[in-house]
Amino acid sequence: MLLDACLPKTTPQPVFADDADFRLLNDFQRDFPLVTRPFARIAGELGITESDVLSRLAALRDGGTVSRVGPVFSPRRVGASTLAALKAPPDHLDEIAAVVSAHPEINHNYAREHDWNLWFVVAAPDAVALARVLREIRRETGCPVIALPLRVEYHIDLGFDLAGKGRTASNVSYGPVEPEVLSASEVAVMGALQAGLPLIGRPFAGIGKRAGVSEAVVLDTVRDWLARGIVKRFGVVVRHHELGYRANAMCVWDVPDALVDAVGERLAAADGVNLCYRRARADGWPYSLYCMIHGHDQAAVRAQLARIVAQCGLADYPSEVLFSTRRFKQCGARYVAERPS
Repeated sequence: MLLDACLPKTTPQPVFADDADFRLLNDFQRDFPLVTRPFARIAGELGITESDVLSRLAALRDGGTVSRVGPVFSPRRVGASTLAALKAPPDHLDEIAAVVSAHPEINHNYAREHDWNLWFVVAAPDAVALARVLREIRRETGCPVIALPLRVEYHIDLGFDLAGKGRTASNVSYGPVEPEVLSASEVAVMGALQAGLPLIGRPFAGIGKRAGVSEAVVLDTVRDWLARGIVKRFGVVVRHHELGYRANAMCVWDVPDALVDAVGERLAAADGVNLCYRRARADGWPYSLYCMIHGHDQAAVRAQLARIVAQCGLADYPSEVLFSTRRFKQCGARYVAERPS
């Protein structure tokens, strides 16, 4: 389960070999062509062949730079999910992390510099299943666990602009939001699609075969999910660590409830903020406002954070900065049982 026993301190060489690799990673993180032969459409834009696109994406996926090509589902719009944290004895962190990662409902699992030293995201079909997973983790590990469900999305993008042209606009979403009720065919498509598209000429036909529906139904479903906001974006999903963003910090503040939304919207608009949201507080964890900052090293992240704190007037609020030290698991959320290939 351990992916990165210790995050390297040096900045890697660029992972893209040429302009086509760069554009595959940068240009198609969103606005992916929803057509019967999407990789042929991409090939036409890049001036290469469809087979070349497929082989490049396969190599980038196998090398870890690309997690998958597929949907990023919006938090709270389907199923149930939460960020959670656990206090593990440092001498047993690896084995406890393996227990947590073994649950298929866990899609991210990171060690961070804090007494609450293991942070993970749980996604499940519903709130009952979510609570069950958290109970099982408490029982199996014997460790204190806190759940920190999302309350407000100030800015959640999850893409990485490699060209430095700027980020997408913040789109604040205040809760509570009721999960969408999906039809049987939508659930089947989600089960087949949540791990990503197969890297074949007609990937949506392949998804349809797994789900027991037609290629046209799959394409119509994805388009509808994007229009309804169930899917935040559809395209190439990259891993920041392999792209050279070796340092990532979860920054948290205890902002009074009467002020947190105004402060959160300012924070979300700041350059360098990849994610910004409000979460529920928990016993032993008083923080409500979160943001994520990624950089090539810790010094770059700390410098960016100092600018953000000054710009947003955050200096007077109690805060913590939790750098990640190990990545145990990173994949897409699984909201329904996996469909076999």
